[in-house]
Amino acid sequence: MNNANFWQLYSEAVLTSLGFFWKALWAFILGYVISSAIQVFVTRERMKQTMGEAGKGSVALGTFFGFISSSCSFAALATTKSLFKKGAGFVPSLAFLLASTNLVVELGFIIAVFLGWQFVVGEYVGGLLLIICMWLIVRFTRPTKLIRKVRKRLRDNEGEANEGEDVPNWKEKIQTLQGWKQVARKYFMEWKMVWKDVTIGFTVAGAIAVFVPRSFFQFLFIGSGQNGNPGFLAILENTIIGPVAAFFTFIGSMGNIPLASVLYANGVSFAGVIAFIFSDLVVFPVIRINAKYYGWKMASYILAVFLAALVITAIVMHYGFSLFGLLPESTGQSQAETQRFAIDYTFWLNLAFLSVTGVLAWLRWGGKKDDKGGMHHGGGKKSIIERVLFWLALVSYIWLAGGLIATFVK
Repeated sequence: MNNANFWQLYSEAVLTSLGFFWKALWAFILGYVISSAIQVFVTRERMKQTMGEAGKGSVALGTFFGFISSSCSFAALATTKSLFKKGAGFVPSLAFLLASTNLVVELGFIIAVFLGWQFVVGEYVGGLLLIICMWLIVRFTRPTKLIRKVRKRLRDNEGEANEGEDVPNWKEKIQTLQGWKQVARKYFMEWKMVWKDVTIGFTVAGAIAVFVPRSFFQFLFIGSGQNGNPGFLAILENTIIGPVAAFFTFIGSMGNIPLASVLYANGVSFAGVIAFIFSDLVVFPVIRINAKYYGWKMASYILAVFLAALVITAIVMHYGFSLFGLLPESTGQSQAETQRFAIDYTFWLNLAFLSVTGVLAWLRWGGKKDDKGGMHHGGGKKSIIERVLFWLALVSYIWLAGGLIATFVK
């Protein structure tokens, strides 16, 4: 690769990353507005009071509460721990965790933008199947003693949770300005939690789309880019390599979607892409946090359960879609080759939802000084993972700035 060619590819990679983000911006805003409103009006206290031990009703509630919660993996891990310590069953708690990172509203919007409706259906139907598989695996393995030991560990380390927490009336709260100020606070907290993952994910996706040759994906994922349906062993390999690839990117669910679109554009099977998307809870930062909460034995058990469940789910979804003739066919066109910026529906939707962000910013910081009430995430010293993500995000901004300079001076 000569010097001139590198600078051209560098510019192309950065424009691709920015094009990815521009394409998804309105979906991010819409998803986080909906998510923030739901989290304010359906509180964690209400979840704690209604989730019980494993049973159809409790698992369904755990799944529903996950669906209406944040898509940030780290926030979901903290909430799951809180629910479990409070007394929620192990399976309903894991159902909440899986649903809060795979069934949330905002994730569906982003998948629709980048991958199409088949993957949206695959995400939501597969997410439910993922929870059912997890439930069956836990029932079959019966880790009763380990669960009791871990719950005792949490209560010994952190103390008993307070009883009788106040559950506000959402019908009254939704009619108040204070309620919508809390929505605005939560909205910007959501962005604060995910900006690093999103920045790194979109930057890496643009770089991979331009710099990584198609032959690499064909080597890594057996059967990718070939005509006709790959055999079962190729599908199985794709569903295993998907989580491995996600493990080394360690980017959250929202940042992984543009990377998933790059995989799909390079011919990776439907099962492989679905497995990659579902793998946000089997990456090292998540494993490390689970080990911190529950100990390495339980963290390893959860990892094994999630891996088995997502491989089974991805394979079942692939062949289920194939049976009904719904498997999407990749055009083989990279996102880098599509038009990135135009005066189209994306442009107008972005303007509209940026205006919504402006209104929320006024509610958050305008007018009278904000009170100290409402929802907030605990402060304290940032983990090493957060610090690494921060510096990687900073490097990403430097990379993006350099590419823009290269674009305008070439």
